[in-house]
Amino acid sequence: MREYKIKSVVVLVVFLLVGVGSASSQDVNTLIDSANLHYSKGRYEKAIQAYEKVLAQGKESAGIYYNLGNAYYKTHNLAPAILNYERAKLREPDNEDIQYNLELARKQVTDKIEAIPEFFLTRWFRQFVDLYSSDFWAYLSMGTFLIFLVLFSVYLYSNRLGLKKSSFWISIFAVAISVMSFAFSLQQKKDILDSGKAIVFSSNVTVKSSPAQSGTDLFVLHEGTKVSIEQKVGEWYEIKLSDGSKGWLEENHIEPI
Repeated sequence: MREYKIKSVVVLVVFLLVGVGSASSQDVNTLIDSANLHYSKGRYEKAIQAYEKVLAQGKESAGIYYNLGNAYYKTHNLAPAILNYERAKLREPDNEDIQYNLELARKQVTDKIEAIPEFFLTRWFRQFVDLYSSDFWAYLSMGTFLIFLVLFSVYLYSNRLGLKKSSFWISIFAVAISVMSFAFSLQQKKDILDSGKAIVFSSNVTVKSSPAQSGTDLFVLHEGTKVSIEQKVGEWYEIKLSDGSKGWLEENHIEPI
């Protein structure tokens, strides 16, 4: 189990807003410090409560989800541990500690599902996008766009033919990287907002052939299993496993990532 700490009139109105914002920030930082202290002292239940309060106030980060996942893991709550590791991974896909602990937790899941191999280009693309976080791709996009603007300005205003040619082609390359990086950042942000995945929270649950209790029993899933959400009908989700199997579960049995 790997662990790390979280780094953790008009004028009058402005002062009031700044004061409220500062107080709110201090409250969140105090909660984070409290959660870290509880965790370091082995008081995992109290750490969980504190981390959940931080998240309830809208403060989200890979570190918070990661430490919350660790706290759940220490209290033998497998499903919420995996859920929070998955949420941490979406925010920092290149973090080796998150990946290590996630794989450690996955080994304890009862269901061992043989995944259908992805088309190799799709797999390579996903692995490439996940090399870095959404923030990294966003910064790279902005940086390369600035390079494009500088080089294109050189192309427009330079009187030297050789310099105009090289600055033109390099600027085209820079803007291509900028657009690509922006697309990667958007894709990762989309995954964070709606990954289309969920974790089974019930110790065991029967998957149905239709969105009703009268549906035919198809197969049983256990706590911690990761599923894809295909669609929702009323209080039922159509889910899909990595081996291609499909069925319906009531929403109270799963928690979206």
